[in-house]
Amino acid sequence: MTHKTDRAAGLPALASRRQFVLGTAAFMALAALPFPGMAATDAAQQIADHFSGVKTMTGEFVQFGPRGEQTGGKFFIERPGKLRFNYEKPSPMRVISDGKNVVIGNSKLKTWDIYPLSKTPLSMLLADRIDLGNQLVRDVKEEADLTTIVLGDRTIFGESTITLMFDPKTYELRQWTITDMQKKDTSVMIFNVQNGVQFDPSVFEIPYAEVHGQKRGG
Repeated sequence: MTHKTDRAAGLPALASRRQFVLGTAAFMALAALPFPGMAATDAAQQIADHFSGVKTMTGEFVQFGPRGEQTGGKFFIERPGKLRFNYEKPSPMRVISDGKNVVIGNSKLKTWDIYPLSKTPLSMLLADRIDLGNQLVRDVKEEADLTTIVLGDRTIFGESTITLMFDPKTYELRQWTITDMQKKDTSVMIFNVQNGVQFDPSVFEIPYAEVHGQKRGG
C-alpha cells in the first residue's frame, strides 16, 4: 500500500521543513502568557499523564501549513516513538517515525530526508511518559472548554516548541502544534480517534535501503 504525506509532518528542527502547529494567531496569543504557577503545572501534568497513558491511537486529521495550505489524511501513533502520516493524494510525501529516526519521503522526486527523532519535538509528543518537569512547560492556559500546554526544551530542539490542546473534561488531545525556529507553524486537528488499536509492525517500518541508497547516489 502506498502511503502519502503532504508537508513534512511536524519536523521543526529538521532543516526548517514542515511542522505541526495550531496556527500563528493561537500561538502568538499563548506566547504572551506568563509562565504557569504550580497549580497550573499540576493540572497540565495530570492531562499529560492521561494522554501518554494512551499507548496506541489512530484517526483522521486536517493539517494547515505555514502558507495556509490544507490537506487531510490518517495518522497512526504507537508509544514510544512511532508515528506514520498517510496524506491524501495528490501529495507525494510520506512521514514515518520508527522510534529512532524520522524520515520524510517524496515519492515523486524519489528523495528522502532522515533525522534523529530525539532532535525533534515529536520525541516529546511520542514519549512513553510526557514529563512536564525540568522547565519544559513554557505556558499553560486553562479555559472551560480547552486546556493548552506549550512545551519547549532548548537542549533538544533549540527555540522550537510544541503546543498541545486538550479537552479539559475527557483529557483527549484535540490538536497539536509545532513552531520552528523561524516561527513558522503548521496546524494539525485530529478527529474520529480510536485508542488501543493494534498495528502491524510494518506500519512504522522505514525503508532504510532506499533512504541510504539515495544518499549514496547523490
